[in-house]
Amino acid sequence: MAAYILRRLLLMIPTIFGVILLNFLIVQAAPGGPVEQMIAKVQGVNTSATSRFTGSGGDDFSFEQTQQQSSGGSSSSKYRGAQGLAPEFIAELEQQFGFDKPVHERFFKMVGDYLRFDFGNSYYQDRKVTDLILDKMPVSVSLGLWSTLIIYLVSIPLGIKKAVKDGEAFDVWTSGMIIVGYAVPSFMFAVLLIVLFAGGTYFDVFPLRGLVSDNWDQLPWYQQIADYFWHLTLPIAAMVISGFAGLTILTKNSFLEEINKQYVLTARAKGLKEKAILYKHIFRNAMILVIAGFPAALASVFLTGSVLIETIFSLDGLGLLGFESVVNRDYPVMFATLYIFTLFGLVIKLVSDLTMTWVDPRIDFDAQAGGAH
Repeated sequence: MAAYILRRLLLMIPTIFGVILLNFLIVQAAPGGPVEQMIAKVQGVNTSATSRFTGSGGDDFSFEQTQQQSSGGSSSSKYRGAQGLAPEFIAELEQQFGFDKPVHERFFKMVGDYLRFDFGNSYYQDRKVTDLILDKMPVSVSLGLWSTLIIYLVSIPLGIKKAVKDGEAFDVWTSGMIIVGYAVPSFMFAVLLIVLFAGGTYFDVFPLRGLVSDNWDQLPWYQQIADYFWHLTLPIAAMVISGFAGLTILTKNSFLEEINKQYVLTARAKGLKEKAILYKHIFRNAMILVIAGFPAALASVFLTGSVLIETIFSLDGLGLLGFESVVNRDYPVMFATLYIFTLFGLVIKLVSDLTMTWVDPRIDFDAQAGGAH
């Protein structure tokens, strides 16, 4: 197992390098980079997604300043909308955003900085990218962790019950609910919950924005906990409703497959009770895939499942940060989140494999790797 872990860790290096390189080349070829964004800004076109556009040094560029710089000359710049602007102004923008250096030099500098987890400053918010990510982390962790835990706590017992009651009324009715939950996206449930319980039309029970209340620091600890979950109730409910369908079906099918195997028939022939057969014999074998998939499910919700939920409920998390960075061409934030998400995903995949071997010691990845050769 140690050799397998070492091999996987070493494979992470070229994988991350390849992902970053591919996305870097795509971004360089895409129009509308930060220099063009700034040119559009000074000409009165607001191109930002949700935040105020400022330079990475914190200085705002006004249209009047640009006009003064451009007086007496025009530019045949490679950037869209740069006609009439002074070449000195364009050169100043390129230097500010680091585009005065060759592409390969910018890439290898970025790789060297990322090895030290130095992500630089945001183009738009004049803050370190690390600080931005740490500020947004509590929201995404809260949504991902609690949603995944609740999904598992609901789906596993429900899937087991459906397997035991296969074909009966309980199985049929719950299957109908699962189909609805699977078919309707989480953001539609979010809108419905807002209409019903957040002052939309009927009840005004839950808050509509933020992770905690404004006076959270002044509350005693037990009220802080209650306030935290009070704010998370609706967004987590929206994610759970549409997220438990696949896991429930997987659990049911895993148990149905094991129920029909010979060792179950032998246990019944020996006179063992159904509950003992279910939880002492079937459970361990049927839950291998379900339990081993927990880290990956957590990563999926944490990394990709909460962008719209964060937007709808005004929760300022990593999903919304990544979306804004793409729209605004905030390259330091965009590549930093990509780097962290890729690294996190690779580590989670390794943890999933280790969890599978912990659940079922008969699985030997080292032997499989040797057999592949």
